[in-house]
Amino acid sequence: MKSLIMLAAAFAATTPLLAADAAGKDDVTAAAKKLDAAANYSWTTTMESSRFTPGPSHGKTEKGGYTYLDFSMMDNTIEAVLKGTNGAIKTEEGWQSLADAAKGGGDGGFNPARFMAMRVQSTKAPAAEAPDIAAKAKDLTKTNDMYVGDLTEDGVKSLMMFGRGGGPGGFQPPPITGAKGSVKFWVKDGVLTKYEYKVQAAMKNQDGDDMDMDSATTVEIKDVGATKVTVPDEAKAKIGG
Repeated sequence: MKSLIMLAAAFAATTPLLAADAAGKDDVTAAAKKLDAAANYSWTTTMESSRFTPGPSHGKTEKGGYTYLDFSMMDNTIEAVLKGTNGAIKTEEGWQSLADAAKGGGDGGFNPARFMAMRVQSTKAPAAEAPDIAAKAKDLTKTNDMYVGDLTEDGVKSLMMFGRGGGPGGFQPPPITGAKGSVKFWVKDGVLTKYEYKVQAAMKNQDGDDMDMDSATTVEIKDVGATKVTVPDEAKAKIGG
């Protein structure tokens, strides 16, 4: 009987903590839903990496309409437009549908248009991405207007998978090991304003040696309700809208 009482007491002590953890994720999801309900908004994404640090990327989206994206790649700026499940990307030959760009040249070599099309297809607006990242956290604890927590091992691996899919001839990249990471969400007046996630892990290089990888990605949201999305007619034609 004494053991049962102690077990019940221990369970009662942990239940509020578990509820708080779940509430943190629920709060972030609710803040993202409020952002999604806005007529429009903009965002800037920056990343610092131990291996490769790209330039900042930007996005503008309107509810039920178009999403415009631009990415800095070397000395070039890549433009893309999404609407629903369709999209278009600006290449050296002009605007091209994502479906056509994703086909590549078919020779198995590196194709910049195909690479960027895959990146665009995997891009989510903050209102959609934030809840997905929150779900990858072990728990989220509120501190003032910020929610913080550690990411699960599987969550870190999924965030580090971009660009590591199988290649020609069935090539598969080496597995990720030692994955760990953390995440922060900023909320003001019940609306998501910023989030940041840091991940680190290791993988084998072509010589079989361990290669450490770490990165920090920050997404800042702005101009909620005051963003104007302008889409070139050529891009609209490729999207079909």
